[in-house]
Amino acid sequence: MVKTFFLISFLALSSFCSAQPQTISAEIAQDTRTVFFCLVSSAENSSLDFNAQYAYIEDIGDGRGYTAGVIGFTSGTGDMIEVVKRYVALKPKNNPLKKYIPALEKVNGSPSHDGLGDAFVKAWKTASKDAEMIAAQDSVLNAMYYNPAMYYAQKDGLSTLGAFIYYDALVVHGPGEDEDSFGGIRKAALAKSNPPSAKGDETEWLNTFLAVRTIVMKKEAAHSDLSRISTQQKFIAEKNFSLTLPLSWNMYGDKFILTRKK
Repeated sequence: MVKTFFLISFLALSSFCSAQPQTISAEIAQDTRTVFFCLVSSAENSSLDFNAQYAYIEDIGDGRGYTAGVIGFTSGTGDMIEVVKRYVALKPKNNPLKKYIPALEKVNGSPSHDGLGDAFVKAWKTASKDAEMIAAQDSVLNAMYYNPAMYYAQKDGLSTLGAFIYYDALVVHGPGEDEDSFGGIRKAALAKSNPPSAKGDETEWLNTFLAVRTIVMKKEAAHSDLSRISTQQKFIAEKNFSLTLPLSWNMYGDKFILTRKK
């Protein structure tokens, strides 16, 4: 199935999920944050309508417990509880998720649903109707993933494409310095190649980074489909370092097109 979208502003997307080819009209064609979010949403949710994903929640069987929200925060890796705590800070009263903080603390680091279950799933979906919950997800997303990606992209002298590649790696592998986290992947790549900030070639650097990331991806059955990597390699091969629209790519069997409003 081909899903065609016309990019609009970051905050203006409404629901476009359907079994038919999809179209989004666009005003702000080079909002890079929107492009990044659309690309990640195609991988996380098979949709470019990332604004519809704040209420998303399910256990996808990857050993991380519940996966939920705009970029797939998980109950087993610690970022979901940060979202809930931020949400409670923004809305301390009449908060449907507040009572689940002890359970989220207990299951952190495991795939367990103990103390959560269907009631928690329902509460997450209810909470995601609140502006404070949207703000909480965005706050954690920025602090843990988006801002670090922009920082390291600038540090390494990367293009918009390079910044996206870092962002996607942070979303999937998380921050940190162990070999399977973003910091470890970047460290291993630095041992093999130089980024542009160290007089290296960006194409070579990004391909090296992705080669290291591929090794990490293959360690988990949940990441055996390397569509995320092949999409990024496609953009490198096209020399589309500014992620200029239109963009077309395949993700897990679906074809996506992101283009400018005519």
